[in-house]
Amino acid sequence: MTATANGGIRSTVTARAPGGAAVTTAGTRDWAEELWTSVSGADEGSATDVVFAALESGLDAESVLLDVVAAVQTRVGVEWAANRISVAQEHAATAINERVIGAMDRHPLVAAARPSAHRGHVTVACIDGEWHALPARILAQVLGLRGWRVDYLGAQVPTPHLIGHLHRTAPDAVALSASLSTRLPAAHMAITACQATGTPVLTGGAAFGPDGRYARQLGADVWAPDARSAAERLGEGLPEPAPAHQPVDDLPHLSDQEYTLVSRSKFRLVGAVMTGLEDRVPAMRDYTELQRQHTVEDIGHIVDFLAVALYTDDRSLFTGFLAWTADVLTARGVPAFTLRPALDLLAAELRDFPRARDLLAAGSGTVPSPPGPRGGTGDGGAR
Repeated sequence: MTATANGGIRSTVTARAPGGAAVTTAGTRDWAEELWTSVSGADEGSATDVVFAALESGLDAESVLLDVVAAVQTRVGVEWAANRISVAQEHAATAINERVIGAMDRHPLVAAARPSAHRGHVTVACIDGEWHALPARILAQVLGLRGWRVDYLGAQVPTPHLIGHLHRTAPDAVALSASLSTRLPAAHMAITACQATGTPVLTGGAAFGPDGRYARQLGADVWAPDARSAAERLGEGLPEPAPAHQPVDDLPHLSDQEYTLVSRSKFRLVGAVMTGLEDRVPAMRDYTELQRQHTVEDIGHIVDFLAVALYTDDRSLFTGFLAWTADVLTARGVPAFTLRPALDLLAAELRDFPRARDLLAAGSGTVPSPPGPRGGTGDGGAR
């Protein structure tokens, strides 16, 4: 048993460092709980103390990153979706975790554990439009701990700038991160562009699906479910990159142009749906500016996910998004059936698009029906 700084008792477990040596450390779940208390209370100093204490207890740096910090960041997302923390609290917690990682990187124990010889050279970057940089940051740190020279480019890297970097630095591989499924078309372009430079591409992040199905569909050379797996896969060596090709070669269904036409019509579609909703939901005429803004954003997200489902030709991507959105709305006191009018109006606008209409029909099947013929549509999406 190990005493904590506040006098509590934490049971010990045996962990294994990347090199294989067993180390006795305090339970990572307990450390994660302490870190959660700190970040949810916006206490950066306390959060830093927690990760330093975890390191000094014998927990290796990789486990602190993946089993403590990353675990807490996952919880941040869950708590936001359940409406138990606000957007501001979510942003603050994420920012604290980012700074904690920076502070941890300078800790003497971490510096001492970092190999002096490099195993190779990797560029780590987020896809263009992807602002969720923490998963990529954690991967960069893990690779550094395992002896790789890492160029970490951060969030939202435009593909032309990424390609310019690859030409200048000639890394052994590039690791691309994306958390949002709506970034998959941009990811596809980045993957094919990187491969055209002769650089193999490793992909990771929630956008590529829990089983990596979209990474395979988009032609990535390797997919990894988490930073540990990514580091191990890199250590095994990557295959030669796929030959240069165009996105339509991977996704022949794009030839029907539905994805292109829907994505380019987003603002017109959102405007048409807003106009139609005011006729169907008279209460919307009395919305505040903030309520209207939220409704416009919600419709925009629906169009974005409809477009990416057209891109991948995967119905589950759209229905899964609507099921998640229904849960988020319900947690905020908004009836989930208020999504139905927007889906119906989109189907009317896209009546000449058979794949889009099929997706919208499937999406409607995932949304609860109104409570009766006189149930109406609630507040139409106000929150």
